[in-house]
Amino acid sequence: MALEQVHFLDMPRSEAVEARIQGRVDQLSRFCADILKCEVWVASPHGHHRKGELYGVRVRLTVPGEEIDIDMQPEEADVYVAIREAFDAARRKLEDYERRRRGEVKAHPRAEGDRTRRRQIPARGERT
Repeated sequence: MALEQVHFLDMPRSEAVEARIQGRVDQLSRFCADILKCEVWVASPHGHHRKGELYGVRVRLTVPGEEIDIDMQPEEADVYVAIREAFDAARRKLEDYERRRRGEVKAHPRAEGDRTRRRQIPARGERT
């Protein structure tokens, strides 16, 4: 991985949270070795007096030809659960990117003249 940045918004910087994020980024690099850049924002917005402090995580992965962006809204009261859910979503999107890059995703015909997937019905005079 070339570059990793962790940003903390409306909360103090934490070594333990950074270590957890680093571990999750290392796991992502197993799925795709072509990750050029990874930026992570951990936010604890104010104003949730009935639900307590909620944490939101945003992950932006830069890969050749594409940027993968995951923005998890503040729903979790535990920052580690929010990190896990965001990186699980990032892993799924990264796996989809790898499938597209390798050509494993089927391209369904959408052109008007392409009849390869349509059932061929013989004309009335040719039916038996």
